[in-house]
Amino acid sequence: MKKILIALALILGPLASEAQVKTPQASPKGYIKQTVGLTDVEVTYSRPGARGRAVFGNLVPFGKLWRTGANENTIINFSDDVIIDGKTLKKGKYAIYTVPRIESWDIIFYLSTDNWGLPENWSDAYVALKTTVKEEALPTPVETFTIGINGLDPNFGYLDISWENSHVALKFEVPTAKIATASIDKALAGPTWNDYFAASQYLFQSNGNIETARNYVDKALDMSSDKPYYVSRLKSLIQAKQGDKKGAIETAKASLASAEAANNADYVKLNKDSIAEWSR
Repeated sequence: MKKILIALALILGPLASEAQVKTPQASPKGYIKQTVGLTDVEVTYSRPGARGRAVFGNLVPFGKLWRTGANENTIINFSDDVIIDGKTLKKGKYAIYTVPRIESWDIIFYLSTDNWGLPENWSDAYVALKTTVKEEALPTPVETFTIGINGLDPNFGYLDISWENSHVALKFEVPTAKIATASIDKALAGPTWNDYFAASQYLFQSNGNIETARNYVDKALDMSSDKPYYVSRLKSLIQAKQGDKKGAIETAKASLASAEAANNADYVKLNKDSIAEWSR
């Protein structure tokens, strides 16, 4: 009997340790990703339900700081700087805290985002931006806490927060015109030296047209003000492949000098080895 019990323990023990009970979360995780103009906005949050409870003024007291959801921080991430209430909020990730009231809500963007609920030690130094928005009564109750990004325009959007009979909408402006204009200016100005370098490098490494690769690397060096050692290095390799070892050595010497000035030991060695090889 003892041996049987030991055998059963050996069989069932690993199964018990691997067993996991899965149950639904009371406040399931929600995720939103929305492009507004040319700016990406992401929100990650937990979604509690009212479940017959009075929410604002009871479950969520008026006039007190609220985590704006449940569990860990509600987090918003902007890919570009945005404007809220005439103030700039730098691109990046923030926790959203709110202070609900009957007629208005304070909305706070907080730099520390790794808290469970409210920060243990609140610091005003971490408040990146704070503003107040009007509260609007909903004609139909919202059972599950909901955050949305709506009212989309190329230049702005609204961060919507709804639960029970309350709704607030925070307008944020995005730099669409600035980004689009910069993109247009760059495109109309033509390729940069780095574009020519990348194209030349691709053609050389993929055994493409070597004459075109040489043309592109020459343009890259002509357009760049500091003549990077890695661009000169590429040109020397192209020259050597074309059979111009004398020209390759001269270009490698220029790359060597630049690499030495930049304290790049790898390129110093590469150029010295190539110069020695091509000088034979």
